[in-house]
Amino acid sequence: MTQLPDFRLETHFAKWEFSARHHMTASDAEAMSLADLLEMASDADRDAFQTMWLGYTETWGAPALRAEIAHIYAGRAPEDILCFAGASEGIFAANSVLLERGDHAIVVTPNYQSHETLPSMICAATGVPLDPDDNWSLDIDRIKAAIRPNTKLVTINFPHNPTGAILPLDRYCALIDLCRHHGIWILHDEIFHGLGPSGARHLPFVADEYERGLSLGVMSKSYGLPGLRIGWIACQNRDVLSRMERMKHYLSICNSGPSEHLARIALKARDRILARNNAIVDENLPKWDAFFARHPDLFDWSRPDGSCMGYPRYLGAEGVEEFARRLVEEAGVLVLPSTIYRSDLGATPVDRFRIGFGRSGLDEGLAAMEAHVTRNRA
Repeated sequence: MTQLPDFRLETHFAKWEFSARHHMTASDAEAMSLADLLEMASDADRDAFQTMWLGYTETWGAPALRAEIAHIYAGRAPEDILCFAGASEGIFAANSVLLERGDHAIVVTPNYQSHETLPSMICAATGVPLDPDDNWSLDIDRIKAAIRPNTKLVTINFPHNPTGAILPLDRYCALIDLCRHHGIWILHDEIFHGLGPSGARHLPFVADEYERGLSLGVMSKSYGLPGLRIGWIACQNRDVLSRMERMKHYLSICNSGPSEHLARIALKARDRILARNNAIVDENLPKWDAFFARHPDLFDWSRPDGSCMGYPRYLGAEGVEEFARRLVEEAGVLVLPSTIYRSDLGATPVDRFRIGFGRSGLDEGLAAMEAHVTRNRA
């Protein structure tokens, strides 16, 4: 089996995520306790969780959970849903099933590393960079120019990790039309859908809009429940879902039964949870605005469209890698430098860092960051 390269982001987090005093780059919304989640459940659902049988579950996912996931979409049935142990398993399965040697894939850059690494390990891949001077938007003409006769898959991610950008609807529709014309699959990482500041206008799910669209979802990000490790792919093509289900036999086999019960409870309270998490974003964003406004010579900042992440530019002479290293080592403040998001498929920005604002308790970390910046000025 081909050796996969080091996963830079996860390796960085393995070192710092639980040892840094202030995690200021988290991509997930504020988590909740088991007790808090169960308070949202009906008496029947709470009793079903507490008395459940701890055996194997169905590889596809519990029927009741798939039905609840299907309600998120405009036109999907439970049979259009395949559950996974988190989003990463879904990414692995989709690339493994849709691509083979001799194919070609297109991915936007920068991006979560597995969206680039996995197709690149299977076949030829081309990166199409998002434009930071156009609100990190995607030039559809560049996608068109990258298409080859053997192009099988285009992978996108909006709201985008790490920038929080959302593609304008007209460009999104143009991309779908382009891929439909060429018979190309679209894997859309939609794990931040529904999360963002007030007024965020999220795109329609690709699984609803396109017969060759795969919508990747997860409980980890917008819902703030990464401990459940429940993800899914929605797709109109049930043959592709069946092939991914057979791939899952080599991976997790099935999901955690308790996690499936809890995910269903959370999805029934979807509106309430998203409102809670978006309120945290609305509370935190002005604090970042004020911080960056105090230091215009060091940072270039634009508010993101959605999610709970931003990608400001660092203007200091020492560069963003040194800034991020000293920030965590000297002040205990963790951010992600743009070197984590570098691509083997083309140039990506080298002067950015990812921040998060979806969790409570931002003030202490901001104070530590402010003190670090002030101290280093002196």
